[in-house]
Amino acid sequence: STDAKRPGVLVVHEWWGHNDYARERARMLAELGYLALAVDMYGDGKTADHPKDAKAFASAVGKSAQPRFEAAMKVLEDHPLYASGEIVALGYCFGGTQVLNMARKGLPLKGVVSYHGSLATEQPAQAGAVQAKIAVFTGAADPMIPSEQVEAFKAEMAQAGVDYSVVSYPGVKHSFTNPEADRFAARFDMPLGYDAAADRDSWTKTEAFLKELFN
Repeated sequence: STDAKRPGVLVVHEWWGHNDYARERARMLAELGYLALAVDMYGDGKTADHPKDAKAFASAVGKSAQPRFEAAMKVLEDHPLYASGEIVALGYCFGGTQVLNMARKGLPLKGVVSYHGSLATEQPAQAGAVQAKIAVFTGAADPMIPSEQVEAFKAEMAQAGVDYSVVSYPGVKHSFTNPEADRFAARFDMPLGYDAAADRDSWTKTEAFLKELFN
């Protein structure tokens, strides 16, 4: 029934901001039966049409990232249909980096999924701090997330005792889940590229990951 309590899923946008892409993912999650919320990390619905602006917006988030994210968690927690304690966060690109950082900080998340997000950090996870199970999807041909970064992330997670998985797609570039990636790539000469197979596979694996977490 529609009155049944359900798990909550936060979706954190790419560095372009809280746009239709993030909202579309939230709709897809709602169709799967989750209580989904696309989070606006920039505030005021700011979106960027140019990498320069996107970069400026992303770097301006800084210390406000955690309070904004926690405010979004509270919105879900206060919802009458929210199943208490059942919360997961998905993030794309900039958002992937953000959700991983929230997991590193030990926020009460059951799980975190990063798609083509940076895996580097200045504050590595401490042993026992991370409550979330972590799933990472990355492109092996993504120059922004080179293999050294992936290996360092794996070592960090192993050392912190995190339950994590990393799927690296051969030949796949940055922003591979977003059908708009090719347009951005052409317009701004950026190493981005949509990959339908990797997009499908990462979403199928995400559905399974959520099912397993929420059982």
